[in-house]
Amino acid sequence: MEHTHDEKHYNRHADNWKEDHLVPLESLDLSKVKSFDDLVGAMSKTAFGGRLVGEAVDLLEKMVCDQDCFVVGTFAGAMTVAKQGLMITDMIDRGIIHAVVSTGALITHGLVEATGMTHFKYQFGQMNDKMLYDKGYDRVYDTLEVEKNLDDLEEIVNHIFDTFDEQKVYCSAIITREIGKYLSEKVPGRGILKSAYEKNVPVYIPAFTDSELGLDFALYNRRRKAKGLVALRFDPFYDLEHYAQTIEKQKKIGIFTIGGGVPRNWAQQVACFIDLINFRIPSQRDAVSSQEQEKSSKKFQYGLRICPEPVQWGGLSGCTYSEGVSWGKFVSPEEGGLFVEVPSDATMVWPLILKALFERMDAHGITKNGFAV
Repeated sequence: MEHTHDEKHYNRHADNWKEDHLVPLESLDLSKVKSFDDLVGAMSKTAFGGRLVGEAVDLLEKMVCDQDCFVVGTFAGAMTVAKQGLMITDMIDRGIIHAVVSTGALITHGLVEATGMTHFKYQFGQMNDKMLYDKGYDRVYDTLEVEKNLDDLEEIVNHIFDTFDEQKVYCSAIITREIGKYLSEKVPGRGILKSAYEKNVPVYIPAFTDSELGLDFALYNRRRKAKGLVALRFDPFYDLEHYAQTIEKQKKIGIFTIGGGVPRNWAQQVACFIDLINFRIPSQRDAVSSQEQEKSSKKFQYGLRICPEPVQWGGLSGCTYSEGVSWGKFVSPEEGGLFVEVPSDATMVWPLILKALFERMDAHGITKNGFAV
């Protein structure tokens, strides 16, 4: 039977997919899935959110295998009260992230868990929020933080603050390191700050006063003043300078982000800060050539974000990675930048992504080098 013109036209174009570098999709066959790695590998050949999950694991593997890449982990949202904190601990212990930028609340609730206290499930309709307040329960969506946990935690951190030198100036990275040291020496079990201390991973809390931990520090200083003592000094610019100096030492940088908020933007804007130092500070600008200035610019080579926030609502703090390219925060895809953005609830996909990555790392003996901080 002779083909019509339309059929010939269709067939001619249908045979060109290899020349056009198209990648064929494959049906997800669960009968062939024997592991988390198998599952995400198969998902990467499907579509929509499932494909992004598979691509997220591939990207993380590239970051881990790139021994020159220093990875910053940024964390927002109630991830520790939602019992996701040990995944951050795992990422630190396995050398996947080398600096942490977090909300203070996330670190505070993580300390509650790390010091042996408990969070509880909230059943909607069981008690209204007024009843919860009267009973000393603080609600975080479907989870309860016990107010007494926070009171008991204050006693622990006050004991740590008692060891501080009033002649020194403190910042969040120093405070979290001292708390991590205390946990390492005094408290059994696992925790974010404990692992960070033991692996020499700095933990920055840019909005330090926006947390129970920051309020505890403020209350501690009020008690000192009431006793006629000098208040401990806190300077957030120590965090900024330490972080910038750490990033400047690295050959490549990558970023892993849960949520958005201050942690993500603060971590990303280091690229802009370093550029501003090079171009706006006369002594720095005159000391190096424009070619050297361009070379010293620090942009993120890799990026993985898990966050359900739509771009137009503004909560992503820097929005898409492509938008970040326009600010000089990221290497463009045309220049080799690799990015994946997963628009999902982190509690649903983060465990799957990490478990698949761990399987790959264990199967292939993948480890990560330490970095200077």
